Amino acid sequence: MIAEPTALPEVVLVRPKVYTDARGFFLETFNTRALGGTNVPETFVQDNHSRSTAGVIRGLHYQLDNPQGKLVHVARGRIFDVAVDIRRGSPTFGKWQGVELSDDNLFSLWIPPGFAHGFCVTSDVADVIYKCTSHYDPADERGVLWSDPHVGVKWPAEAPTVSPKDAVYRGLDESRDDLPRYG
Repeated sequence: MIAEPTALPEVVLVRPKVYTDARGFFLETFNTRALGGTNVPETFVQDNHSRSTAGVIRGLHYQLDNPQGKLVHVARGRIFDVAVDIRRGSPTFGKWQGVELSDDNLFSLWIPPGFAHGFCVTSDVADVIYKCTSHYDPADERGVLWSDPHVGVKWPAEAPTVSPKDAVYRGLDESRDDLPRYG
C-alpha cells in the first residue's frame, strides 16, 4: 500500500497493491503494518455500507462531540469523494479535497475527525464501504450544506439527488458554533 497526502495533508489517499490474474484480483483494503506511520489509525469500531444511484450526493456530514474518522472505499461503481476541513482555526479551514474512488482504481480515502465528508455517485450505482473510528450517534450528527458557495465543492452532478436532511443544512459560515476547534 502507498499512502499519499493530498492538498489537505491530514487527508490521505491509499493506493493498494492489486494482484490480478485470469481469475480476477486480490487486494488488501486495510493493513495496520502497511499503513503504520501514516495518519490512518489502527483501530476502527464500525463499518458502514451504502448503495446509491447516479447523481446522488450524500453529505457533507460530521459528528461534533464524537467525531468519526472514515476510511472510504468503493466496492462497486464510482464516486467523487469529498473531505472539507471544518476545524475552526485550522490553516486549511473551509478548504476541500475531492478524489475519484472506484472499483477500477480501488483507492481508499482517509478522512480524519474534524472534516466533513460527502460523495457524489458518478456511475449508475455505487456501493461505498467505510470504516469509522467512533460509533454513529444520531443525536450528534451535523452537516454542512452540500452546495455552500463559500466552500465551493465542484460536484460532478448537474441536477443531484439530495436527501431532505442534507438539503437544509446551513453553510459553513452559519455553522461556526457547531464546528470542532483545531488543535
